[in-house]
Amino acid sequence: MKNSNVFFWSLVVALGGFLFGFDTAVISGAEKAIQQVWSLNPVEHGFTISIALIGTVFGAIFGGLPSDKLGRRQTLIWIAVLYFVSALGAALTSNWVAFMVFRFLGGLGVGASSVTAPLYISEVSPPESRGRMVSMFQFNIVLGILVAYLSNYLLTGMGSEDWRWMLGVQVLPALVFFLLLFQVPESPRWLIGQGRVEEGRRVLQLINPAQADQDVASILTTNAADEALGGGHSLFARQYRGPVMLAVLFAVFNQVSGINAIIYFAPRIFEMTGLGKGSALLSSAGLGLVNFAFTLLARQFIDRFGRRKLMLIGSYGLIVTLGLVAWAFYRQDFSALGGMLVPVLLFVYIAFFAFSQGAVIWVFISEIFPNTVRAKGQALGSSTHWVMAAIIAFTFPYFAEKLGGGNTFAFFCAMMVLQLLFVWRLMPETKGTSLEQLEKTLVLH
Repeated sequence: MKNSNVFFWSLVVALGGFLFGFDTAVISGAEKAIQQVWSLNPVEHGFTISIALIGTVFGAIFGGLPSDKLGRRQTLIWIAVLYFVSALGAALTSNWVAFMVFRFLGGLGVGASSVTAPLYISEVSPPESRGRMVSMFQFNIVLGILVAYLSNYLLTGMGSEDWRWMLGVQVLPALVFFLLLFQVPESPRWLIGQGRVEEGRRVLQLINPAQADQDVASILTTNAADEALGGGHSLFARQYRGPVMLAVLFAVFNQVSGINAIIYFAPRIFEMTGLGKGSALLSSAGLGLVNFAFTLLARQFIDRFGRRKLMLIGSYGLIVTLGLVAWAFYRQDFSALGGMLVPVLLFVYIAFFAFSQGAVIWVFISEIFPNTVRAKGQALGSSTHWVMAAIIAFTFPYFAEKLGGGNTFAFFCAMMVLQLLFVWRLMPETKGTSLEQLEKTLVLH
């Protein structure tokens, strides 16, 4: 098996995840300066920070359309263009409305890449390594988050408009992503679905020559079976209701864990516990480092332990850590561990999240839908994820102020109890099984 081909293609496409993570986290170091530059009230400020997430929702909702019409590769090329234009424009503009437009474009890129990149990697990866390959996307997301946090820390103090540098450096990885995509072939499953069977066969031969003909036959058979059932390319046909339910619930639980609120507002959360600005920013960089390390660890276990076991471990850890953070805020006692109690607890929280939800979400959603509706299913799961992310990011400052940190983190904790029940009772295992075989298991026939 020529895994070097799959690894290279996956690595290039996963750079979309790096830009996803960088774009998501970079705003945390700039959000206070942005509020001051345009004298934004709390509602305007929340809207400005969440505008990228609103763009992400639209990118996720509609990202499946170009993936189906243009192909996975061509869609990724346009995503790279969006990232480049967004970073350059947001860094240079002096107009508040223009700033929000450029951030919205970046959000479109994030949303579309969360659909297309895992989709592509899933469709080119062999069953035994699909978890590791697709989780490379998440690995690059957290690498992007880490680099954004470190970049923000290093660029802080570079003049009164240091936030412009924080946002603008993203043009460099966006350009690299754009250029490398021309070295990546189209997804063989998309090609075969378009009737370009011989082109798809040639790509499959680059992946595994001995298995290529059998894979082509299996793909053609399952595609024909879907058409025969009458659902065809309609995601909401009766036979797909199981994968639809799993994708929506999984995406909702990902965000009601509070992860994006913590990533977006980490410095502010740490300042609520009494840390100074510099220490708060450095602690945020620490979150990124822990996220990176445990995502890397999860990649080593996702195909060995399976998706479900990682989710069980993570759910227990998230319940405990979020409960302890809520307890600390209720008591308003942050003196333990030299004033670092909440940062340390959130470091542990991030470790459990990265080892479970963070590593599993894009792998699991990319696996559970049939070939004929995979792009639409990925778009559904991704858009649900980002709708919830936008709601959480928009409302977190308000609820943290009005309800206090204790009640806010207690809510996240309660949601993780529900996630544990979901994993225990409803989530199937998908490791080591071909996409076509999973279809036979999960789709009603």
